[in-house]
Amino acid sequence: MKFWKMHGLGNDFVFLDQFSMAAGDFNYPELARQLCHRQFGVGGDGLILVLPSSVADARMRVFNPDGSEPEMCGNGIRCFARFVYERGYAKTNPLTAETLSGILSLQLILDADKVSAVRVDMGEPVLKPQDIPVNVLLEPVLEASLEIAGLNLQYSAVSMGNPHCIIFRQDFSTLDLERLGPAIEEHPLFPNKTNVEFIRVDSPGEITMQVWERGTGLTLACGTGACAAVVASVLNGLTERSVTVHLPGGDLQIEWAENNHLYMTGPAVYTFRGVLL
Repeated sequence: MKFWKMHGLGNDFVFLDQFSMAAGDFNYPELARQLCHRQFGVGGDGLILVLPSSVADARMRVFNPDGSEPEMCGNGIRCFARFVYERGYAKTNPLTAETLSGILSLQLILDADKVSAVRVDMGEPVLKPQDIPVNVLLEPVLEASLEIAGLNLQYSAVSMGNPHCIIFRQDFSTLDLERLGPAIEEHPLFPNKTNVEFIRVDSPGEITMQVWERGTGLTLACGTGACAAVVASVLNGLTERSVTVHLPGGDLQIEWAENNHLYMTGPAVYTFRGVLL
């Protein structure tokens, strides 16, 4: 079975092409656990399946390294768009992708016939607490109180098809994300667990982000998290609506447009391909 390895700002994925091979009777959660293991597998922040769709140009399924299936993946879908276009499964621009969080439009930025970047219409942010979901009676959920690991933190909650807990912090030097990340991810406030973003506001047009992803752990980038962080930053009066998000793996451009949609622009890069034995 062939596989491809791709990344968006260091957020890396193992791709399986199910246009060109039989779907088979795979246990995908277990396959994700095996393939994403960095010592005993290929290594990655997730497994992405590229599938035919009856309602879009192609369908994307994502599995985290722990075997869970998230609703969406912002960095993964940019890689997905490049894969689908350059493999010839769709030659429209923009192309469409079916995901668990709906059908998304993907605008390809081309250099000759190669994809150099992708601008993704990420849709509208979800701010109702019951739809994020988060167990509070505040709408929108801005600067709510969270008791965790002996700390009293103020957080905002946004869904971009998957839940995010955003915490503003100007000093990252003492941030122990490996301790706080899993504790917040599994806090009873979040019935479906949550992604966790710590945000430093650098200027009205720039923020810096550290992320703990639900089902994955520390990653170098998170596209949906960057979008959620910009929404929280705007609603808290901290930034403008067009923001450069600095992540450990590089920068994303996020725009919260007047039509209430978030647009994310960033790269999608191949690293290698191989054969699973």
